[in-house]
Amino acid sequence: MSIDVRPSEDADKFLATDQLVWFGEVTDADADHLRLGLPEDQRFAVDLPDGPDDLHSGIYGVRPMEMALPGGDLVPIAGLTWVGVHPDARRRGVLTAMMTDHLARSRDAGTAISALHASEAAIYGRFGYGLAVITHQVDLGRGTTFTAPHLEDEVAGITTQLVTMSAPGVRERMRACQLAQAPAFPGTIVGSADFFELLGHETAEQLRDKEPRRILFARRDGEDVGFVGLRREHKWDNARPSGTVTVGTLCGGPAARLALARRFVDLDLMGSTKLENVGVDDPVLAWVGGPRGTGDLKTWDSTWIRLVDLEAAWALRRYEDDCEVVVEVEDRHAPWNAGRWRLSVSAGAGSAERTEDAADLTLDVNVLGAGYLGHPIGARLRAGLVAEHRPGAYAELARSMRTLVAPEPSIGF
Repeated sequence: MSIDVRPSEDADKFLATDQLVWFGEVTDADADHLRLGLPEDQRFAVDLPDGPDDLHSGIYGVRPMEMALPGGDLVPIAGLTWVGVHPDARRRGVLTAMMTDHLARSRDAGTAISALHASEAAIYGRFGYGLAVITHQVDLGRGTTFTAPHLEDEVAGITTQLVTMSAPGVRERMRACQLAQAPAFPGTIVGSADFFELLGHETAEQLRDKEPRRILFARRDGEDVGFVGLRREHKWDNARPSGTVTVGTLCGGPAARLALARRFVDLDLMGSTKLENVGVDDPVLAWVGGPRGTGDLKTWDSTWIRLVDLEAAWALRRYEDDCEVVVEVEDRHAPWNAGRWRLSVSAGAGSAERTEDAADLTLDVNVLGAGYLGHPIGARLRAGLVAEHRPGAYAELARSMRTLVAPEPSIGF
């Protein structure tokens, strides 16, 4: 059966479908979440002939965003979000139709890269997305000591400022600071101004028994050089304050992060700090002496990357090692990517060209997405996810794509 995917022209129907799929508490403010950061012309839907009249059979949306690549460039990406299939329409090809539609529309718009955060990790690999960024959740005790002797002089010139996120001008400051810092941290994803409005939009239901989200800025010479979001939770244990402060994604260079970290692990009435989104190579882990310097450490997936247009995407980033390999790319959802490519890197610059030469490797396009931001992908050969026809060819490709440090996790979107 042919499934038609079209722009959704009914915001209420789009929202109601999302509320059914995600079955959270429905509030009057949900419409604001649809409005902010998800343009009307980037909401798409499927209506099956025998589907419900009052709901869509499937929906998806695209946030216009920018992502920092290895080498420092910020490029437009399609931030895939609000993906959902009506429970009665499952196993009928709706998701496949929507994903195929998204890739074609993104390519037609000249967007070479799509990114997402996966609600269920098993879904998106089969549509060509690769797990490109790993993140940690880290617990630290009150007053944790951070050791960084070669940063102390720089940290001495940084002050911190705690403000409420909803205060006038704060979200604009956050976005400007993230845009300024992103080139040094590949993997960083920056949303639109409306998306930052969404981050600061907290309903009465969301704030039930919670304090408003606050932002801790790091400042040098009157300028913002970093920030982090946080929220405190009261708790008393044996008549002693033992609350928890939950901390979001850190933004800023190492010295700014150190200044922020020393502040948020020593807030009054708190007993512990939970860092929700710490990159694999974030200096926080080195400052406490490794994983056993934390109270607890859990590992999750962060950003998934899909090369919508392989040829264009390969040339966008910079590389740290030369390579020249012929790759047979498997890509059934974006057939313009499928086939044999000569992937070359010289002096940091990459190029992808069609070729009829014999393949050195055969792999799914999701492998290239997984390594696109610098995350190591060498073990995929050993795992049987790549076929190597010329010994050493995959090592050559994997080394060229890998970066000195792991890519940054992104804020959920």
